[in-house]
Amino acid sequence: MVVVLKKGISAAEREAVEGFLTGKQFKLNEIVGEEDTVIAAVGKLSVDRREVEAMPGVAQVIPISKPYKLASREFKREDTIVEVPNGRGQKIRIGGQRVAVIAGPRAVESREQVMEVAGSVAASGAVMLRGGAYEPNSSPYNFQGLGEEGLKYLKEAGEKYGLPIVTELVSINHIPLMRDYVDVFQIGARTMQDFDLLKAVGATGKPVILRRSYSATLEELLMSAEYLLSSGTDSVILCERGIRTFEKATRNTLDLSAVPVLRQLTHLPIIVDPSHTVLTRDKVGAMGLAAIAAGADGLMVEVHHDPGKALVDGAQSMMPEQFDKMMHDVEALAPVMGKAVAHIRQELPSVVRLQEGGRRKGKVVVAYSGKRGAYAEQAISRYFDAADCESSPVDSFAEIFQSVIDGKADYGMVPIENSLAGSVYQNYDNFTRFEDVSIVGAVTLNIRHALLGVKGASLADVKQVYSHPQALSQSKKFLDAHAGWTQVESLSTATAAEFVARSGSKENAAVASPLNAPLYKLDVLAEDIEDDPGNFTRFVVIQSNSADGRGISGEVNIAPNVASFIIKTKNEPGALYSVLGIFNECKLNLTRLESRPIEGEPWKYWFYVDVELKGLGTQPSSTVASLMAKLNEKTEYLRLLGIYAEAGK
Repeated sequence: MVVVLKKGISAAEREAVEGFLTGKQFKLNEIVGEEDTVIAAVGKLSVDRREVEAMPGVAQVIPISKPYKLASREFKREDTIVEVPNGRGQKIRIGGQRVAVIAGPRAVESREQVMEVAGSVAASGAVMLRGGAYEPNSSPYNFQGLGEEGLKYLKEAGEKYGLPIVTELVSINHIPLMRDYVDVFQIGARTMQDFDLLKAVGATGKPVILRRSYSATLEELLMSAEYLLSSGTDSVILCERGIRTFEKATRNTLDLSAVPVLRQLTHLPIIVDPSHTVLTRDKVGAMGLAAIAAGADGLMVEVHHDPGKALVDGAQSMMPEQFDKMMHDVEALAPVMGKAVAHIRQELPSVVRLQEGGRRKGKVVVAYSGKRGAYAEQAISRYFDAADCESSPVDSFAEIFQSVIDGKADYGMVPIENSLAGSVYQNYDNFTRFEDVSIVGAVTLNIRHALLGVKGASLADVKQVYSHPQALSQSKKFLDAHAGWTQVESLSTATAAEFVARSGSKENAAVASPLNAPLYKLDVLAEDIEDDPGNFTRFVVIQSNSADGRGISGEVNIAPNVASFIIKTKNEPGALYSVLGIFNECKLNLTRLESRPIEGEPWKYWFYVDVELKGLGTQPSSTVASLMAKLNEKTEYLRLLGIYAEAGK
């Protein structure tokens, strides 16, 4: 049952409720939500819920109707995010706004094989290493795995590349040996309903990937998850890997409908294994992309450096270059789904701030313009992960730069261009005004606008619409269809939403992210009102040039692939032509060229340049240094804004 507590419940009343339930042998889990605090109580004994409802401080008791209690949405409305430490001060998170990809060989065959595959998948963007040390083959004559020797190879490779280890557990007897080597246990399709095994692995408390059997219903999958949850672990990841049907053209039939259906039924994260669904590796990438489009939280893929010689399942194992191509495609698709691909990061600076009361915390502070719920705040949670940082709102773009220089913030999240409305010129100008900052990263966010109004309002009530100028421009077609509305510019979309909520007037509405609706207790009057669904904003992450540990927030497994410059050409004929010729001479692709007037110098311009650094390896600084030496001869002013990694480039 779910016990909803009254907002004014006293400590004594709460203690009495909890004492009554624990006395009845219920397992309790308190969940604090945006509006309510609830106690989820699960037990083998039944109790008359009226007894609980009659207790002081209890607002309501809701029975859990599903046979899987702990795994159900009734038990927990918010999505569970499973955290797996990687030994580098980072927690890999499965669920939420991240797409996490697990990759590696089906079976561990040798140390050389594991090290080579681990290095390649880490470089392409995998965040966990999978591999079988024990192989439960249907034939006793096939390769059975290397056992503990294989576990040692996996552990060594994982430590070298910062990848937590995922491997299948096939016997209760292996738990004592494996628990020191393995970060995430995998329960295979054959053992999904080995309930003694489920209870034993659940009791370890370690995260578990539970793979759906090829003949199991979704309810049976969730009942197996219930065994794990009730035995001690709260970190269960569901994995769809295909079911057996009448079709013979594929190995299994990938049930992608399971992803959205499970999303409604359970709070647990859901990943997909596309490798076991098709007969050949060339189709795995397409099925992986389809899984992300269906809403999966991640993928688990088999990769082998020489699949033709693989001892197990070589035909379905992707080659490293195929996996790399799939990862680039996933990077492009993830923002469309409102997500970002997880990456191995170097450890964030150990910034120590003082909270109220003197309590310390070690989170980086990231400044952004606007109020809570602004798109920039969403970009912060995509780049840094919300659990690793504290978002600090300021009143203007210029204040972001100033906060970073003054040390009030460790980083700043700055919008630089939008795919529909174009460049954010204010921030190009800010880069010339603030010379003590550099770009250390970038992130792209899919912008989806909604029209928000106060509770009970309708489109017919609206007379004034508030939002940031860019958002108003991006929603021009929708707003033009309501010509009688007055458009009022705001500092940010979130500022507009906050104002509308505070005004309480049905005549006021805001163009903002639909995520602002619950935040400010507004209704969504219209969804997806942007002119084009291909509406993306590119943000850059800035840092002070004097900061300790500069740039150490970057992704380890994305090589620096962009360099940004500010250039002032000489005042002579053909000056810009000569400068552009240098990029051509160095065989570098210009992906952006913007001009802005120089303040106080009529008819003279700054030029902002982005250069692609593909194919230059993990250390392209020597190429950039050579480029700058040549540019210095042809320019009046040259400044490198940063060499950084940008996902999807």
